[in-house]
Amino acid sequence: MAEPLSNLPEFSVSEISQVIKRTMEETFPRVRLRGEISGYRGPHASGHCYFGLKDENAKIDAIIWRGNFKRLEKWLDEGLEVVATGKVTTYPARSGYQIVIDDLEPAGVGALLAQLEERRKKLAAEGLFDDDRKQAIPFLPRTIGVVTSPTGAVIRDILHRMADRFPVRVLVWPARVQGEGAAEEVAQAIAGLNALPAGDGNALPRPDVIIVARGGGSLEDLWAFNEEVVVRAAAASAVPLISAVGHETDTTLIDFASDRRAPTPTAAAEMALPVRAELLATVEELGARGRRRLSRALEEKRTALRAAARGVPRLEDLLAVPRQRLDTATTRLAPALHRSLRERERTLTALHRAMPRLDRITELPRRRLEELRGRLARAARADAQRRADRLERSRRLLATLGHRATLARGFALVRDADGGLISNVKAARRAVAFDIEFADGRVGASLTDGDAPATIKPKRKPRSDDTGRGGGQGSLFD
Repeated sequence: MAEPLSNLPEFSVSEISQVIKRTMEETFPRVRLRGEISGYRGPHASGHCYFGLKDENAKIDAIIWRGNFKRLEKWLDEGLEVVATGKVTTYPARSGYQIVIDDLEPAGVGALLAQLEERRKKLAAEGLFDDDRKQAIPFLPRTIGVVTSPTGAVIRDILHRMADRFPVRVLVWPARVQGEGAAEEVAQAIAGLNALPAGDGNALPRPDVIIVARGGGSLEDLWAFNEEVVVRAAAASAVPLISAVGHETDTTLIDFASDRRAPTPTAAAEMALPVRAELLATVEELGARGRRRLSRALEEKRTALRAAARGVPRLEDLLAVPRQRLDTATTRLAPALHRSLRERERTLTALHRAMPRLDRITELPRRRLEELRGRLARAARADAQRRADRLERSRRLLATLGHRATLARGFALVRDADGGLISNVKAARRAVAFDIEFADGRVGASLTDGDAPATIKPKRKPRSDDTGRGGGQGSLFD
C-alpha cells in the first residue's frame, strides 16, 4: 500500500460533524437573532416546533422545544418579525446549522401593531365588537366585581373612589395582569364572576357589573388584554363589563369587546357608581320642586274654585221656583184626587147597570152540564150491564165445556203418581199408584199382585171446595 503524501489528519464524517457542532456552540453559546418567521405550520406531532428565520439575504432553521412552545406560541405567526434568543448549533444528519430558541419577542412595536391589527380584524369579522352586543351599565349596582392584581395601586384607587362616591359591596378576583399566564387568569376571572349565583341572599352573589382594570404600561406590558381568550371571555360575559386597562391613550382589544371603556381604573369606578351625595341632593331638590309644584297647583285650584263659586247662584235662589211649584202642585192634588175618584165611581156604576144578571148568564151552561151528567150516567150503566152479560155467558160456556160436567154424568179421571193421564189398561198396568178424580172429590188407589185394587192415600192435596163435604171420601170398594 502506498504511503500518504500529506501529513493532514484524517477524520470521519461523524468526527468532523461533532467538531463543527462543538465549535459552533462554543462560539455562539447564546445569541439574539432578528428575522422574519418563515414556514411556520404549527407544532409537530412530538410537540416541538420547526420553522425558519430569514432576512433579505439569508435564512436559518429554528426550533423551539416542546417545553417552551406554549410560552412562546403567542409570538409565532407567519411573516412576523421577531427577535429570537437562543444558541446556535448544527444538525449533523443534514449538515446544517440551526438556532434553538429559548425566548422570543416581537421585533419592535411595528410588528406587534401589525399582529394586533390582524387579530382585531379577525375578531371584528366574527361580530365580537358589534354595538348590538353591548349591554347597559346599571345605574346603581349593589355588587361590583373587580378583576385586577390585588397588590397593585389600581385596586386601592378603585376602592377609594367607590368609598367616596357610593359605598357598595365589592368582589375582588385576583389575577395577574402581565406576563406568562396573565391572559388565562383574566379570562377565568371573568367567567368565574359570571358563574356566581344571582341574588343578595348568597354569600358571594353574582356582581351587577364587572371592572377589568390594570395600570399603564408599554404595548408589551398590556399584551395580555389583546389575547383572544380575554377578548372572547369579555364578549361572552352576561354581566355588563367595563374595561379600564392602561391610560387614556392606551387601547387594547378588550376595550372593543367590553360594554364600556374607561380611560383609567379610577374613571371606571366613577362610571359604575353615581355620587351618593349628589343623589341625595338631587332627591331633595326634586322633592322640593314637587312640593312647590303641588302648592302652586293647589293654589290655582283654590282660585278657580272661588271664581266658580262667585258665578254660582245661592241655594235659596235655586230652590225658590221649584219650591213654589211644589206648593202649587200640592194644593191642586187633593181636588184632583176627589174628581178622579168620582169619575171612576160613575164609570163603575154604568158598567154595573149595563151587565146582565148572573143567573141568566149561568142558566144555559148549568142546564147543559146536567144533561151531560145524565148522559154519562146512562152510558156507564149500559156498559156495566153489557160486561155483566158477557161474563155470565162465558161462565155458562165454561161449565158446559169443562171436564167437571163430564164427571158429573158418572165418569172419572185417572192419573198416575206423577200426575199424567191414564187412558188405557196398558198404561194402568205400568203405573204403581193412581189418583182417581170424581165429580165430588178424589181418591187414591194402587194395583196388588192379583190385579185387585188396594186403597192408598192420595198424593195430591184435596181441592179447597171438597174439604167441606163430610171430611173426605172412603175407598171405592167399601
